[in-house]
Amino acid sequence: MRELVILGTASQVPTRSRNHNGYLLRWDGDGLLFDPGEGTQRQMLHAGVSATRITRICLTHVHGDHCFGLPGVLSRMALDGVPHPVHLHYPVSGEEVVRALVAVSSPGIDLRLHPHGAAGTVAPGLEVHPLKHRIETYGYRLTEPDSRTFLPDRLAAEGITGADVGRLQRDGRLGRVRVEDVSVARPGQRFAFVMDTAPCAGAEELADGADLLVAESTFSNDDAGLAAEYRHLTAGQAGELAASAAVGTLVLTHFSSRYGDDVTPLAEQARERAGTATVVAANDLDRITVPRRRPLR
Repeated sequence: MRELVILGTASQVPTRSRNHNGYLLRWDGDGLLFDPGEGTQRQMLHAGVSATRITRICLTHVHGDHCFGLPGVLSRMALDGVPHPVHLHYPVSGEEVVRALVAVSSPGIDLRLHPHGAAGTVAPGLEVHPLKHRIETYGYRLTEPDSRTFLPDRLAAEGITGADVGRLQRDGRLGRVRVEDVSVARPGQRFAFVMDTAPCAGAEELADGADLLVAESTFSNDDAGLAAEYRHLTAGQAGELAASAAVGTLVLTHFSSRYGDDVTPLAEQARERAGTATVVAANDLDRITVPRRRPLR
């Protein structure tokens, strides 16, 4: 199961139908919760997802609409008796805020803190890159390693069965047969999360070749001046990011309340610049399946 559950899509000010941020990525046996704003615990109930699914929590920065839901989520996990470790990733400059939020949470879970202060890998397959906001901010990128898929007819033609398949996969060769002779390339899937930033190199690095990109779209193109002042993306800039990075699907979110609940115009502005990317304007409680793998570039 690989899907993105949208728990909230508002920016600083929620609306009647848009909660503060919150995004749960279900990735095989892991659950990565990104930027839990106020009300995330309740939104999870509405979405029908259990807090016990969460294995990692990833904060881009410590503005309230991206982290004030953390105590409630952690307290619910303690109440549910989550037995596994929970890893919390966040910018090192937010240490004081994070520790305060953790301190008011109910104790009882194995919470492991992982501050980061530079681009790099923070967990297997998970990396961060700095973004350009008013405080220290990082986006996240989850990458599945490329692999190969064996072709049963070719294996059968070479008489390779049982444990020999494993040996071929491990060693790359079995006698005269190479792994490339009986398999095809299987590209790993890539997910990127870009939130609260002006256009920057970090956003481009995160988005590069992503099958699914979640990007803020706080402002309309008409309000580009405000976007620049507060270091956010316009809808058009989110579309440009998707096009330049050859993204498969772009999910727009983090909408300013000034546009009401109908963000169709923002989605259209993004589509005009998104190239071949599919553009989705997220609504609270949407479920978006991670797209099928694309051929290796």
